[in-house]
Amino acid sequence: MAPDLNLEIPAVTADWAVCVKPVGMECERELPAALSARIGGTLFPVHRLDLNVGGLVVFARTRYAAAELSRQIQAGRFRKEYTAMVHGLPPASGRLEDLLWKDTRQKKVFVVSRMRMGVRPAALTYEVLRADAEAACSVIRVRLETGRTHQIRVQFASRGYPLVGDHKYGARDAESAPRLFSSCLRFFWQGEEQCFSRMPDWA
Repeated sequence: MAPDLNLEIPAVTADWAVCVKPVGMECERELPAALSARIGGTLFPVHRLDLNVGGLVVFARTRYAAAELSRQIQAGRFRKEYTAMVHGLPPASGRLEDLLWKDTRQKKVFVVSRMRMGVRPAALTYEVLRADAEAACSVIRVRLETGRTHQIRVQFASRGYPLVGDHKYGARDAESAPRLFSSCLRFFWQGEEQCFSRMPDWA
């Protein structure tokens, strides 16, 4: 994908920049290149989104900022919230906790029943923002407690609520990409909380 010079950039400082990743743009090379074309300088990824997921991403502009934001991620002080649309009508709110195992050959993640090599715990909380009984789908807000590969997609699909458009994990619809969007980032910088939020068009 060519650099997107219309890339939405909610905030830029000397230390970090926040942008809205388009669906289909790769997060570790293409997106930094597109952002650098707009603001200049070297950018350091500190977290990522899957290719077919859009939404808010922060990049460090200095090595110090990259180390500090990475420390906050490890300490659980860097908060990420997602908006998703799922098939079905899950309970109004809840906490999901599972053991996840990634099959590197299939490039797919599975819920498993016991801890063993390669298995990692995963937890999230969610609340339903809008439920459409006629269409049998719901828009939900998800707050991650852990950051595992495909975590939101797998945990909801395993309970019979696959994300709309997520054919990899059981959805059978005509959408071309999972309805999943990084809608809120919260982190601290120089003692002050930074908060950025966006909502996808479909929500």
